[in-house]
Amino acid sequence: MIASSPTNSATGLADFDSRSGSIVERALFNNRLVVVMLCALITLLLGWQATRLQLTASFEKSIPTNHPYIANFLAWQSQLTGLGNAVRLAVENPAGTVYDAKYLETLRRLSDEVFLLPGVARNQMKSLWTPTTRWVGVTEDGLDGGPVIPDGYDGSPAKLQQLGSNISRSGEIGQLVALDAKSSVIFVPLLARDPEGRPLDYAALAGKLETLRTKYEAQGVRIYITGFAKIVGELIDGVRAFLLFFALAVAIATAMVFWFTRCVRSTLLVVAASLVAVVWQLGLLPILGFALDPYSILVPFLVFAIGMSHGAQKMNGIMQDVGRGTHKLVAARFTFRRLFLAGLTALLADAVGFAVLLVIDIQAIRELAIAASIGVGVLIFTNLILLPILLSYTGVSSKAAARSLRAEAVGTKQPLWQWLDRFTQRRWATVAVVASAMLALGGFAVSQHLKIGDLDPGAPELRADSRYNRDVAFMNAGYGASSDVLAVMVNTPDGQCSQYATLNKIDDLEWQLRQIDGVESTSSLALLNRRVLAGLNEGNPKWYEFLPNQNMLNTVTAGAPRGLYNDSCSLLTLYVYLRDHKADTLSRVVTHIEEFSKENDTADVKFLLAAGSAGIEAATNIVVKDAWRMMLFLVYGAVVLLSFLTFRSWRAVLVAVLPLVLTSILAEALMVALGMGVKVATLPVIALGVGIGVDYALYILSVVLTQMRAGKSLSEAYHVALLFTGKVVLLTGVTLAIGVITWVGSPIKFQADMGLLLAFMFLWNMLGAMVLLPALAHFLLKPSPPANALAAEAFGAGLHAN
Repeated sequence: MIASSPTNSATGLADFDSRSGSIVERALFNNRLVVVMLCALITLLLGWQATRLQLTASFEKSIPTNHPYIANFLAWQSQLTGLGNAVRLAVENPAGTVYDAKYLETLRRLSDEVFLLPGVARNQMKSLWTPTTRWVGVTEDGLDGGPVIPDGYDGSPAKLQQLGSNISRSGEIGQLVALDAKSSVIFVPLLARDPEGRPLDYAALAGKLETLRTKYEAQGVRIYITGFAKIVGELIDGVRAFLLFFALAVAIATAMVFWFTRCVRSTLLVVAASLVAVVWQLGLLPILGFALDPYSILVPFLVFAIGMSHGAQKMNGIMQDVGRGTHKLVAARFTFRRLFLAGLTALLADAVGFAVLLVIDIQAIRELAIAASIGVGVLIFTNLILLPILLSYTGVSSKAAARSLRAEAVGTKQPLWQWLDRFTQRRWATVAVVASAMLALGGFAVSQHLKIGDLDPGAPELRADSRYNRDVAFMNAGYGASSDVLAVMVNTPDGQCSQYATLNKIDDLEWQLRQIDGVESTSSLALLNRRVLAGLNEGNPKWYEFLPNQNMLNTVTAGAPRGLYNDSCSLLTLYVYLRDHKADTLSRVVTHIEEFSKENDTADVKFLLAAGSAGIEAATNIVVKDAWRMMLFLVYGAVVLLSFLTFRSWRAVLVAVLPLVLTSILAEALMVALGMGVKVATLPVIALGVGIGVDYALYILSVVLTQMRAGKSLSEAYHVALLFTGKVVLLTGVTLAIGVITWVGSPIKFQADMGLLLAFMFLWNMLGAMVLLPALAHFLLKPSPPANALAAEAFGAGLHAN
């Protein structure tokens, strides 16, 4: 039976020595009113600051600006044509083709309105109506060219026929004009800042594009829009809907905690303390110059979830002590003594787990890491300090406290506790360890198939049937060259970009790239020379050659579009149009280009990667891949170090950390099963499994070790841990899993995927702490006789001997 007397006899306020406890405890609890007033003032100030927080996104923050590929792109960005952040609008004529006067007039007006949108790089914008869209061909007068819209265009049949001829000679079929000629594209490169110098507001731009879509579709055309700005617009719209899921998760957590306690005041205080932490976090972000983006919107919920876990432990400890007749202030101080170190270690591990994301050279992830670390840091004040102090004023319901004791009294008879206690015995411990090892091996084998980057066409962050991904499907079906463009920059000395040796190498690389699976087509000055030579010879395919004639190359270069080379003729651009931006496609192409570059670079001519949307994504994938394992190594290193400092036992560290390793392995296997890749949106969540899981392990293991050092057996120590902290671990694990599983209904696919991953992590970390931890403890931890009669007093009141 469990004894009814606490290990510390001071249960009444008159018998309690307020000078006892650590210096931190005395400073806080002997000045409770000051602490509460100070926290209230901070909450008001940061709550006001939180109203200034903006939800936005930045293209530049989502790419690794220090990677050599991106550095090359940024160095030449001003001389490249629309190879960075851009939007494509496909305008379809559902009643015919683009060679229709009414359609062309609608296209002209739409093109003019898009041209005037803030943030558009107007000198690089391209459509059938822009003067930069030109044709080059062979006429009876020799090489000729001009804008595709003929001079004096009036919509007459003759001019429409001439337009068709110009388009066929422009090389834009499959790029600017659909293969079936039923639609054409308005290509809209974007600037990083608007005309007033402010960062481009992608949400506002996406809204204006939707307004234009609605306006012009009412005039008889259909419009399809793709590009980063449009993705961000849909993500932000989805994030606003996600706030409802956050509120639902809070409601579920509140209901579950109340069901567990049957105490309104303590339930509301636990929820309030966790929400105060969220307010502090959101208020600190604008002060530090940060904003929320669609990728970091999960952070406030994670802070709330971690706060609920720690808060429920504090509330449970105080409730048990009050039920035994301890004064509410004394109960709060005893609970603070017992759990502050374990809670502090767990929160520091959480904070470090987020902070290691700073090693990833992507600003969006670094800001997420800072925001999450700030949030976890404030939990030390709101849930480890403020909550016990508030409960020392309010106490808990006497009925709830008595109910808690009745539940504890029958705890030894509960089938669940008896079943869990079996894992402290050799037979069941062996089964648990062997089963976990088999799961780890199987999960590791599956996790080897985990890919880096996107695994699906379109925007994997969105649902497959979302408007954006339907638009992408239309683009891919209607155009021979997709929006996934990888550009190779070929740097030469000034004025030498048309040299035969250089163009010949580009011609060779183009031919090789077109043989690679996933490459749809290519475009370069070398390819233009082949086409012009064939055109000069009546289109005879026998003349589709690359001749070593420098005069001919200079002539073609003089009339070539500037998108193929720059004004000083020191930079050539090789466009590689890909079928998609899947990780395997990008890896194949980039690897081949790098090998070609090593073999063909000279002192004067260098092949540089990479520009274009696919080039930028390839660089991002490389950075994510390099940081992936390093991140996990640093997270586990920090957790191991903090656990060792807390327990001073390498055996205890293994008991705490091995269940986390199993969770990480199985989480990666689950990502494979869900068809998810490791990328900017998913990389942070992989690290979260470690930080979230260590909370559960530390709370249970701290009780087990304290009891075993007091001379109890593992079974006795684990039983006490189950009754004191284990049942709260079970409560929070199930509660938070239910809360996040509701995210599967989110319109944003990556948030739905994160909900599944987080629910899995919450549950599996909870199972690891309840099942695998005692099994490992059976083999690694041995009970020792207490050094003296007061060995367990550091743990405080409320833990009892059998």
